[in-house]
Amino acid sequence: MEKKEIIIFGGSAGSMDVLMRILPFIPKDFPLPIVVVVHRKLTVENLLEGLFQSRCDINIVEVEDKMPMKAGFVYLAPAGYHLLIEKDHTFSLDYSEKVNYSRPNIDVAMQSIVDVFHEKVIGILLTGANDDGAKGMKYIKDAGGLTITQSAESSSMHTMPEAAENIMKPDQILSPEEILKFIISISENKCECCH
Repeated sequence: MEKKEIIIFGGSAGSMDVLMRILPFIPKDFPLPIVVVVHRKLTVENLLEGLFQSRCDINIVEVEDKMPMKAGFVYLAPAGYHLLIEKDHTFSLDYSEKVNYSRPNIDVAMQSIVDVFHEKVIGILLTGANDDGAKGMKYIKDAGGLTITQSAESSSMHTMPEAAENIMKPDQILSPEEILKFIISISENKCECCH
C-alpha cells in the first residue's frame, strides 16, 4: 500500500462531539498533518481553536491564507471560506459561492487535497445531516486513497457517511473509538498504510 501523507476529517451535525473524543488523544508528535473541515456558524469561528487546544497535546490551528502545512498539526478550516491546498503544501482560503449550501465545503477541500497528494490521502467522514463529503470521499477512493466513514450506530446523524457509502465502498466503517485506535496505530508505526 502507498504511504499516506495527510488525513482529512469531514463532518457536520454532531461531529464536534466526535472530534472531542478523538483529537485530545492524538500525540503531539503525530507524523502527518490533519485537516478538519466541519460545517459551523461564523459565530463560533474564534472559539473552536481554543476549545480544542485546551484539551489537546497536538497543535491545533485555524488555517490562515498561505499558511504552510506541517506534520504534528491539526488544521481547522475557518468558517465562511472554502479550504484549498496549493502544490507547495500551503493553504489557500477561497470566498467563492457556497457549494451544497456550505462554505467551507468538504467535497471542495477533499478534492483539492487529492489533486496535490493523490493516493496519499486518508479521508474520514463523520456524522452529519447532509451529503457533503460523499463526492470528496469517492474522489479520494478513486485516486487510491484510504476512506473511513463513521458507523451508523455511533452517528447522531448518519446522512453524511451514508451518502458516501451509497456511492463508494469505504475501506473501513468505524466508531469514534475505532477511528482513534486507527490514528494511534499510525503514530505507533503499526498502520501498514503509513510505512
